Amino acid sequence: MNTKLPKSERLHAQKSIKELFDKGSSFFLYPFKVLVLQIPASEPQAPQVLFSVSKKKLKKAVQRNLIKRRIRESYRLNKHILTASAGTNQLIGLIFVSSEEMSFDTIQGKIIKVLQKINHEQPPAIQSKEHVDD
Repeated sequence: MNTKLPKSERLHAQKSIKELFDKGSSFFLYPFKVLVLQIPASEPQAPQVLFSVSKKKLKKAVQRNLIKRRIRESYRLNKHILTASAGTNQLIGLIFVSSEEMSFDTIQGKIIKVLQKINHEQPPAIQSKEHVDD
């Protein structure tokens, strides 16, 4: 089991991030707002994930970075819960919305619930405009 989190599994392209926020479906599972987007692809890849902690909620960068490290680590350890859908790629956004610091164990439990929910409620893939027939 590969438990690394390489750059190819992190969502960093501005175009993909914009598409995730514009077209993705979302749900709320405290302390996370989760965005998910299924994109059709010729060859399946590992899901790409984005981690975000609001500056409005946690003022100090030290606190935000600590929470992001905890979220990344808990995702890295539990990403095996997600199963790859044939012919689609997943874009996932995990946005931390709480205004208080949480322990690693609490965050890990919530991440497991989020990943299980994503796995069970995979929406159909969105057709990109390039592939739509008129």
